[in-house]
Amino acid sequence: MKKILFNDRYGLTEAVLSGRKTMTRCIIPLCENDLIFLKVTDGGEWLFSSRTCLDGAFPAYKIGEELAVAQKYKDVRDIIGDVHDGKSIKFAGGWSNKMFVSAELMPHRIRIAHICVERLKDITDEDCLREGIVKTDCVAPYGFPVGNGKWKNYRTPQDAFACLIDSISGRGTWQKNPWVWVYEFELVK
Repeated sequence: MKKILFNDRYGLTEAVLSGRKTMTRCIIPLCENDLIFLKVTDGGEWLFSSRTCLDGAFPAYKIGEELAVAQKYKDVRDIIGDVHDGKSIKFAGGWSNKMFVSAELMPHRIRIAHICVERLKDITDEDCLREGIVKTDCVAPYGFPVGNGKWKNYRTPQDAFACLIDSISGRGTWQKNPWVWVYEFELVK
């Protein structure tokens, strides 16, 4: 089983576990002016053609695939226990870094429901909310957490998402408007 990591700094793992985040986008690594042609066959496989076919140009996940939601062992210790394979999880790399956790030990899963390709800026306001942007009662009513109980708020869902994607993927990502894999998913109970 594969695992998937969501950004904790911006509250995205929590958004997935609460059911608020049901969509994620991953940048397709193509050259800036590359031509791409994508088609799904009857068997659900992707046919891909581009001038430069790079690693990552195919989706990392498949429709129906279940993925473990990566969390630090110290955050799920009450669920999974302290010892696995005769070793304490306190001394495992995943204790404080979820990159090193075992997918099989993770208590939460998502299932990929739909995959498509689009330009980053083609995201709708509704999809911004499905990406974890929160509607609040503030003057600038859309935002996301930035840690220590603080929030960044914006007037539109797209403005909030643009800032979020630039924070996660690097400054200027929104402006570059790359092609992205759009994964819709559901939390598996």
